[in-house]
Amino acid sequence: MTPTVQGISFATVVVFVTAAFVWLLLPFYGAVLWAVILALLFNPLHRRLERRLGGRQNLAAMLTLLACICIVVIPGSLILASLAQETTSLYNRISTQELDLALILENFHSALPTFIADGLAVFNLGSFEEIQTRLTSFLGEAAQAIATRIVSIGQETAQLFISLGVMLYLLFFLFRDGPRLAATIRKASPLSDHHTNYILGKFSEVVKATVRGNVIIAIIQGVIGGIAFWMLGIEAALLWGVLMAVLSLLPAIGAFIVWGPVAGYLLISGQYLKGAILLAVGVLIISMIDNLLRPPLVGKGTRLPDYVVLISTLGGIAIIGMNGFVIGPLIAALFFAVWSLFTDDQIRSQRGDK
Repeated sequence: MTPTVQGISFATVVVFVTAAFVWLLLPFYGAVLWAVILALLFNPLHRRLERRLGGRQNLAAMLTLLACICIVVIPGSLILASLAQETTSLYNRISTQELDLALILENFHSALPTFIADGLAVFNLGSFEEIQTRLTSFLGEAAQAIATRIVSIGQETAQLFISLGVMLYLLFFLFRDGPRLAATIRKASPLSDHHTNYILGKFSEVVKATVRGNVIIAIIQGVIGGIAFWMLGIEAALLWGVLMAVLSLLPAIGAFIVWGPVAGYLLISGQYLKGAILLAVGVLIISMIDNLLRPPLVGKGTRLPDYVVLISTLGGIAIIGMNGFVIGPLIAALFFAVWSLFTDDQIRSQRGDK
């Protein structure tokens, strides 16, 4: 065979074997993804521990792993357990009519100003009875779906523990052997050293900025929103707080999807003080946190416009699920990075020709 045929054949084998290996990892892609993310986030701590321990890599990796468990895994597990309990309790209350959605909607309709009530007919939204029936049915189905999902997660405890074990096991070796793995990737890359270093650097920057920034913002907004709901006596404050934290991953709209309608309901239903307090907390604290912290924490690290972050986040979540809030902006950032490299190469090539 000619050298060209041999090269093409070997490249085909490399692509095929790589694709097969990726296919093999797909059942645990979430565990692998979060192992890489946590390794990047806790890498500064690991390096500091390794220096103080005189280069003992195994001990430094183990201590960093314990830090990850204490900071991330244990609090996350406690929150999930509390969320499951509160969601199931809310669903049971709706199912047993202890929480009468129809009565709540009836009181809401009675408190509506006349022009708003008349507007329902103008916009062909149907009679209030129809809206009430549909909304009650929707809320009941939503609560049932959430409760069912929580129960299914509980039933899949074995799979969850396996994925968690894979993540922690891989994370230990990423801490210990991370620099050597990065050096191997750089050597194996078919790209030039400049391109490889730039793309790997962009990958690290975007992952750190997206996860660290979004998680910090989500925790702050969820905690503030949950505390506000609890102090105002709103049902299932923990559930709404977690929902605000999750929705805060979406730039611009975020937690407003939860606190906005609730504040509107409180104001229209005559609970003016509660509505005003929640509106003030939402506008002056929750929204301001997003506006103040997201640009320096997320936008600066990803170096992407806000609209690109929003669209890529929504697209990632729609296609992949919750992991998409990381993968979506990451793909978008790599897209811009690769095209920036390509454009620079073209400009340099044209200048060289001249």
